[in-house]
Amino acid sequence: MITGATSGIGEACATIFAQNNCNLIITGRRADRLQKLSAQLTTNYGIKVLPLVFDIRNYDEVKIAIGSLEGEWKNIDILINNAGLSLGLDPIDKGSIDDWNTMIDTNVKGLLYISRLVSPLMVERKQGHIINLGSIAGKETYANGNVYCASKHAVDALNKAMRIDLLPYNIRVTAIHPGAVETEFSIVRFKGDEEKAKNVYKGFEALSANDIADTIYYCAALPSHVNINELTIMPTAQANTVYWNKRG
Repeated sequence: MITGATSGIGEACATIFAQNNCNLIITGRRADRLQKLSAQLTTNYGIKVLPLVFDIRNYDEVKIAIGSLEGEWKNIDILINNAGLSLGLDPIDKGSIDDWNTMIDTNVKGLLYISRLVSPLMVERKQGHIINLGSIAGKETYANGNVYCASKHAVDALNKAMRIDLLPYNIRVTAIHPGAVETEFSIVRFKGDEEKAKNVYKGFEALSANDIADTIYYCAALPSHVNINELTIMPTAQANTVYWNKRG
């Protein structure tokens, strides 16, 4: 099960898992994109795909979606908590309350809603793997990153807490913390300003969605007695949130 599967890392994860003959539950808010991806994966790889359209921020919608699972679809082996976003890049004294609420509702509460409803299915079977998409912003803070950083620090803490709480049930828990990945991330952060978003990635080779998806698949495909607790993945040109090796 992959949340936020309609673009970026989520879509790349759907593709690599489909290539490896995994049946998929893909979720997102954009029904047209979800249906298109579902058709592509089914046609290209001959797998079963169940698209679920809902807003991860709305607990009632999440509850209905997970409650609708029947038969083999309830046997979720891997949950990839990918859905997340950043909005704005303002200092704390000028931040938008709406942006803050959206980031917290998506990055923290949305992840919790899904995990709360899917993890009991894994506990019942005493197996499973939860993979949480964090960020370098969950390991450091940077100017004007305030609430986004706070939300990803929460993901880091929740990942560690899940690892402990689910330990008795043989459930693996992994966090992936990427640095700069060129996806729709900056377009969303800058609210559709594509030129501003492009400038973020000028002068260096950023990570791609496929780079992160490959890493996620590697973690998931390891033997069941092996758990990667967390990985921080950076472009070669990025040491941390402050130090870069940019051309020009």
